[in-house]
Amino acid sequence: MSDTTAAAPARSTISLHKLGVFCGISAAFWLGSAEAPTKLVNAGFSPFLLSMGMVMGAFVARWTIPTLLKGTGFVFSDLFEKPHLVVWALVGGMLWAVANTLTIFGVRNVGLAIAFPLWNTNSLVGLFWGCLLFKELRGSRAKDWAKVIGGAAAIVFGAAILAVATAQQNAGTPGKAAIGIIAAVGAGVLLGTMYIPYRKAYISGMNPLSFVTVFTFGELATVVVLGLIFYGGAGPLVAELNRARPMLFWPFVGGFCWVVGDLFQQYAAKYIGIGRGIPLSNTNQLWGLAWAALVFGEFAGLTTGGKIEILTGSCIMIAGAVSISLAAPPPSEMENWRAAMERECRRYVLDVHTVSAVVAGNDPLADRKHPRRWWEVLIVCTASGIFLWLALGTQAQHLAVNFPWMIVLIVGTFIPLGLCGTLLWRRTRFS
Repeated sequence: MSDTTAAAPARSTISLHKLGVFCGISAAFWLGSAEAPTKLVNAGFSPFLLSMGMVMGAFVARWTIPTLLKGTGFVFSDLFEKPHLVVWALVGGMLWAVANTLTIFGVRNVGLAIAFPLWNTNSLVGLFWGCLLFKELRGSRAKDWAKVIGGAAAIVFGAAILAVATAQQNAGTPGKAAIGIIAAVGAGVLLGTMYIPYRKAYISGMNPLSFVTVFTFGELATVVVLGLIFYGGAGPLVAELNRARPMLFWPFVGGFCWVVGDLFQQYAAKYIGIGRGIPLSNTNQLWGLAWAALVFGEFAGLTTGGKIEILTGSCIMIAGAVSISLAAPPPSEMENWRAAMERECRRYVLDVHTVSAVVAGNDPLADRKHPRRWWEVLIVCTASGIFLWLALGTQAQHLAVNFPWMIVLIVGTFIPLGLCGTLLWRRTRFS
């Protein structure tokens, strides 16, 4: 559980805490960009269709990225060593699918700039579960507790300011605003709870690339069930998907972006815990606000007072998240993390020394050669073919966007991918 665990000579010596912080920041860029396609709900498309499109894109990505990075041999070897975590990954995927649908309802009713920070209260939920179940913050110093508690209070206060601003800006349709607020907050609760399977997997030594591969089956099955219930059967659901064919490429891209961000977020949760890693990744609110204001012009109709309230609430929430994430765990807290890990090892008969190495970013399996299989080429080609097919059938939607700013934000999203991806490879070999 310590950053000082010996690494292979060819590996970087960057500390796991710094690596986790970089992963959390990188996650923020991709998670923020992933929500941009949800604006299509304002073009008349159902939140269920958008959620299903994102989940299908995520399903494709959650198989393709691990295949490209490590190969299916590595993924299956990791899963076979820890089969008890398969169920937890499925549960996590189910929670994400429901939460993602709620986020789109929130965007439809109160806008991206408002809904985003409200569902990011998942920081509080994740912090609670991290302390209760995984001994995060146990044995930490008083000043670190103060940073975390102060950060949590700031997040709650910022969310309250945003809720007031939402009610004022939607005074003519209070019912619509209320539903949007409830949906966004409900998504925050589910997303925060979703991190329980994350942390349980990583203190047991599972690789994030393996975890997300199983995770995607839970989210796909759940969103299909939700769609069948909402539309009243397979026939109406297929008909709606055909009708939405001209726009499905965009939620597919959103789902793909979400997977990239989620992978960085999972590495952050692995190396600095959910109580610190999740608030840091929740600075995606800044990137989401940039998309909302610069690309979609959401602030154009707001009064000066409304803009000040939204920006103030957002800054307070972000300051709280940063405060939490900067409370680096001291050795006394790391001992409690190790106790939580040893508890999982005893419960599921895992080798403590091997799991300790994996948790410290030195997975022996990651350095082992895994032969590539012919079906891996098929997986990548199939994924590429699906995106190409959707792209060729895409039609322009009645949604005003600022293309120069969109290009700037897209380029800005790829920069942390290269930087943090390189750090992860050099330090952990994507362990």
